Amino acid sequence: MLNDLLARNLAWSEQRQAQEPDYFTRLAALQAPEFFWIGCSDSRVPANVVAGLDPGEVFVHRNVANVVHSTDMNLLSALEFAVEALRVREIIVCGHYGCGGVKAATEDMPHGLADHWLEPIRRIARAYAVDLAQEPDMEARRDRLAELNVVEGVRRVCETPILQNAWRRRADIRVHGLIYGLKDGRLRDLDCSIGPGHFEKEAAE
Repeated sequence: MLNDLLARNLAWSEQRQAQEPDYFTRLAALQAPEFFWIGCSDSRVPANVVAGLDPGEVFVHRNVANVVHSTDMNLLSALEFAVEALRVREIIVCGHYGCGGVKAATEDMPHGLADHWLEPIRRIARAYAVDLAQEPDMEARRDRLAELNVVEGVRRVCETPILQNAWRRRADIRVHGLIYGLKDGRLRDLDCSIGPGHFEKEAAE
């Protein structure tokens, strides 16, 4: 299996160089992505592939069920690097329908360490229990919960000192929430984008 992977890599590398001789030289010289992507670890949702982007155009952090934990130093380190060093201006939190992590969060059975990781999703499920109950079946409820998890993730990213400090410096950064459909390969905008001045407007209201 490993030999097959290496052979595929060699074929890909040779094809890329044949199509664009300076491709790897250009990538090696500079990392200047436009997007920072916080997504799910699910192997069916690779960020640059589903977004139609080339390597180098998106900086990526992935974890089980794209949960934004305020104590996740891995995510926070990547977010800080994206904002402070790479100067990205578009941050995307992307979930997907049919998410195994969301499914696990709704099951009454043990999942080991994943149960601790998925606790924020269970909290969202409790907070929106009445709304989720309006969905026609369990699959629809889980898909709606996956959307709500993205919306919550967008807000939690925006509440980090990293984003708050960047906005105080008047950095033009926007955070968006998307959901990916495994069954049709489409990204959908959840219309929960937050940009500079959002919290000031909320306070004024």
